[in-house]
Amino acid sequence: MNDATGGPRARAGGTASAVAARISLPTYDVTVAPGSLDSVGDVARRVAPAHRYAVVTDGNVGPLYARRVVESFAGEPLHVVDIPAGEAQKTRANWGQVTDALLDAGCGRDTTIVALGGGVVGDLAGFVAATFMRGVPYVQVPTTLLAMVDASVGGKTGVDTPAGKNLVGAFHQPVAVIVDPAVLATLPLAHRRAGLAEALKHGIIADAGYFDRTAHDPDSLWIGAESDRVTALIARSIEIKADVVRRDEREGGLRKVLNFGHTLGHAIEAASGYALLHGEAVAIGMVLESELAERAGVADAGTAMRIREAVQRVGLPIDRPRAVEASSLLAATRGDKKARAGSAEYALPRRIGAMAGEERGWGIPVDERLVLEVLA
Repeated sequence: MNDATGGPRARAGGTASAVAARISLPTYDVTVAPGSLDSVGDVARRVAPAHRYAVVTDGNVGPLYARRVVESFAGEPLHVVDIPAGEAQKTRANWGQVTDALLDAGCGRDTTIVALGGGVVGDLAGFVAATFMRGVPYVQVPTTLLAMVDASVGGKTGVDTPAGKNLVGAFHQPVAVIVDPAVLATLPLAHRRAGLAEALKHGIIADAGYFDRTAHDPDSLWIGAESDRVTALIARSIEIKADVVRRDEREGGLRKVLNFGHTLGHAIEAASGYALLHGEAVAIGMVLESELAERAGVADAGTAMRIREAVQRVGLPIDRPRAVEASSLLAATRGDKKARAGSAEYALPRRIGAMAGEERGWGIPVDERLVLEVLA
């Protein structure tokens, strides 16, 4: 095992080639290990003992993995709540339905919630945990690559509204995050690729070597879901994000760098009617925002091309949907939660491995005419 300052090493026992890592944040640990899905009950009982446990999952993940998680609790009182799958389900209405289901099941303040699923389930179940009985503990068990490397860590919870993504929510840290890379074996290829967008983002933010390794020979990543390379990729991405979150838990400054690709990405995702996966929209957002950084004189020459080539190499889109007007996307950025005084602020790279804007608090205002030029 390792802490956040060291690299992952082989774990004793289990699959001989498997890599395991433990990354520590101030109030919880993130465990990355093949086969760890079967330890969810043990971990939950240790870090958040409860009178009753509730597993929130969706129609895709539940049939595959809910039974294993339930069995890991060895007969503890447990209630399973299913929601339909998909970003369109991350709503206030479903927040209410999950909350009502917990109340109907007799759950009280002595309840611990387990979020079993991708980013939608994690965000929604986390928001339920943040607000149910004014806050109960929850354990994140991410089952998509995107949720593993990004969404499950950092304590951002919330739901979407017609006005935009994640506009209603709360900071509520999990008590544990359990990542089992073996479950990626059942994840569709498009969703695996979408998760690489956030991994590339972390490399752009803080680690040029990691960026290059992630983009190199991406097809080989999927040769064995328990491969050392996949598990190490997940662990390093979590380490990068955890380091940022430790230093700025509530996004008052440095944590804004994690929004690279998301200002335009969120607008594109919503404009697609969520037909684009989150990672696909973020990939397009990173390509556009890196071009914006160069045109604004913020990024070193060639940065945008390296990002574009890497995004394309891992099989993600690089162009915005042409059916949506550039002016409509620009208008959507003004309603983004990162906007200030009616204008969007951007997290922009200086080069691969380093972000610009420290002197401005890591949020950079950009002339909207320049944004329209890039979108066009």
